[in-house]
Amino acid sequence: MNRRFALIALPLALFTLAGATAPKKPAAKPRATAARPLPPPPPLGDTVRVAMVTELGTIVLELDHKHAPVTVENFVRYVDTKRFDGIAFYRAMRLPWGEQPNGLIQAGLRGNYLKVFKPIAHEPTSQTGILHKAGAISMARNAPGTADADFSILLADLPSLDADPASGDPNTKAGYAAFGHVVEGMDVARRIWDAPLSPTLGEGPLKGQMLDPPVKVLTVRRIAAPPL
Repeated sequence: MNRRFALIALPLALFTLAGATAPKKPAAKPRATAARPLPPPPPLGDTVRVAMVTELGTIVLELDHKHAPVTVENFVRYVDTKRFDGIAFYRAMRLPWGEQPNGLIQAGLRGNYLKVFKPIAHEPTSQTGILHKAGAISMARNAPGTADADFSILLADLPSLDADPASGDPNTKAGYAAFGHVVEGMDVARRIWDAPLSPTLGEGPLKGQMLDPPVKVLTVRRIAAPPL
């Protein structure tokens, strides 16, 4: 905030000696003001709504903080620090069987070390009760406990992503961490899923699943829930 400084003019006394005048005072320097700290973000309730504005439309998500606190707090941290602004949906997994659309879309920071926070603890569906139904949002990861800033939105029910405590495979046993669902904009998710794919981009099982070009996410912001 700029301050206005009033300059007070003082009369100069003329000396009787020829050419003698009173010395001028140096101009006072403005005082530096400390930057005001930003207000803390609002506390999280049982649910948190987020609007994700993409170049193909807006997706509104409701995140389940009550049942997946670690995952939701991590996601909202990226939202509040605006680190999701400018990311992109870069993957569309299209499963050829069953009722269509069948698969998911994926977005995130893709390991950008300048913006990614530390990985978070895994919250399996067997603990949260949040299943991988159509419209669910779920964290992408490598091994359990490595999720950070990439996520998927499901276009169909994918129960194979849920935790299977009876499995002998550690990855299948842990499953993936769903933490909310789409409440508006599944048509936008479908448009992203239908966007063009590259036949050559991607490695291993991801080859042929990479969007070309990726679909940009412009902003991601918390929004108020509608009144009951």
